[in-house]
Amino acid sequence: MQTLFIRGPSATVRMAVLVIASIALMTVDHRWHSVDLVRSALSSIIYPLQYTIDLPIKLYYWADESLSSRQELLEKNREFEARHLENRVQLQKLDIIEKENDRLRKLLGAIPKTTERLLVAEIVNVDVDPYRQLILLNKGSSSDVYQGQPIIDALGIMGQVVHVGPMSSTAMLITDASHAIPVQVNRTGLRAIAFGSGKTDQLNLLHLPHSVDIKVGDLLITSGLGGTFPPNFPVAIVSKVEHPAGEPFSLIEAKPHAQLDKSREVLLVWRNQPEQAKETTDKKETSENEKTDSVSNTEKEKKPARRRGNRE
Repeated sequence: MQTLFIRGPSATVRMAVLVIASIALMTVDHRWHSVDLVRSALSSIIYPLQYTIDLPIKLYYWADESLSSRQELLEKNREFEARHLENRVQLQKLDIIEKENDRLRKLLGAIPKTTERLLVAEIVNVDVDPYRQLILLNKGSSSDVYQGQPIIDALGIMGQVVHVGPMSSTAMLITDASHAIPVQVNRTGLRAIAFGSGKTDQLNLLHLPHSVDIKVGDLLITSGLGGTFPPNFPVAIVSKVEHPAGEPFSLIEAKPHAQLDKSREVLLVWRNQPEQAKETTDKKETSENEKTDSVSNTEKEKKPARRRGNRE
């Protein structure tokens, strides 16, 4: 008759045997590397099982990465494009400042430095009227856009905002027939007015006499006069200079530096923030000085009254 329960070694004895066997195997493997063959064989046998177990998790991560990577790449691409656009706008002023510094170092030190605030906007529509150069932007008063605000691209000035709505705004390009912008010849400092011609590739410089020092290839930059456009931004390159006989003024044409008919994204510029802060500070200082003067005058009036009381 067999017993129902067969009594074997205790759990303590079995644990001790396993520990001794493990120590022995580790010692043999460490000294003679005799278990490497067994280990590689076991790994080859277990690998398919591990791969099968990990397959659902790998499929999940692959699907999640495939679905989200496209959207993330598009967002990162937009962010990088916006940063690249802003960096190019900041860098394009370096050459202009260097030339201006060589030409008039002392005067350059008197020019207030401006830290422009920039906002990327997208062109959503273009006016089909051949006599108007208008574009529609997807930023409006909700983004603090204001009428008369300049717009630029990575190469130079494009125009200014002429109408502002809550969610969109209309901008006029510098080549519009009714637009004019104060400019300055970067090489000589000559100031002029560039008028739009109605063509996207032409600006006209009017009312300049034959004696002016200007030639083909000169860079026209914003002079900052008028307070609309910030100074030292590229506007156009002089493309034609003629001196018609019998005419009092020269015939001068320039090609816009910005890509007016190619740019899809533009930058809205807020200018002269330090000047605004300075004006606010000056107003505060003036008011404080007025208060101080009024207090001092009051004290002066009180002193004679006290002296009279003492004499009485």
